[in-house]
Amino acid sequence: MSVETLTADMVLDTQGLSCPMPMLKTKKTMGKIESGKILEVIGTDPGSKNDIPEWCTKSGHELVGDKEENGVFHFFIKKS
Repeated sequence: MSVETLTADMVLDTQGLSCPMPMLKTKKTMGKIESGKILEVIGTDPGSKNDIPEWCTKSGHELVGDKEENGVFHFFIKKS
């Protein structure tokens, strides 16, 4: 599935926040959405490139896509 065709059910904007805030906000927001829904996390913290995929693996959620545009990261996470 192409990132361009993904539609998020909820968007979390963490631009300008640095570690650990993007990860903490992602965890909190994932707790608010239903299983099977997709959360798009938008951020500028370079650490997120490793942190979010790693957290998805550990927590059982699926990273269905990600992209980077001009230093802005977009992660699409499907809740398990």
